[in-house]
Amino acid sequence: MNYWLVKSEPEAFSWDQFVQDGKAMWDGVRNYQARNHLKAMRTGDLVMFYHSVSEKAVRGVGQITREFYPDPTVNDERWVAVDLKPVYRLKNPVSLATIKQDERLSGTALIRQSRLSVMPLTPDEFNRMLELGEAVEL
Repeated sequence: MNYWLVKSEPEAFSWDQFVQDGKAMWDGVRNYQARNHLKAMRTGDLVMFYHSVSEKAVRGVGQITREFYPDPTVNDERWVAVDLKPVYRLKNPVSLATIKQDERLSGTALIRQSRLSVMPLTPDEFNRMLELGEAVEL
């Protein structure tokens, strides 16, 4: 199993909307490195859902339900989408400030490549965020 983090501006698509919908197509990625991460995702992989810009915090965890396929929002075969569903909410959202201050998280791609919208996490990074956030199954 692999672990990932995806970012969304809560004003565009929030964690609460994701939970309400019960699923999502993760589309609109237009960065080659982020696209390659989408292509590496496998069914069952777990994904941290991060609110960017205004909140800057991990809010919950999703799971990949469909591996990459052509992004239907654009007529260009270079871009792909994946499907995911929500599986855990975090009782305590894990803020960017907390991530930066935590020794086990200070080297994450979120810190090193802050503008990237899709990125891998190590198992230790993923588990640490679960601990800090006190994950609760939906």
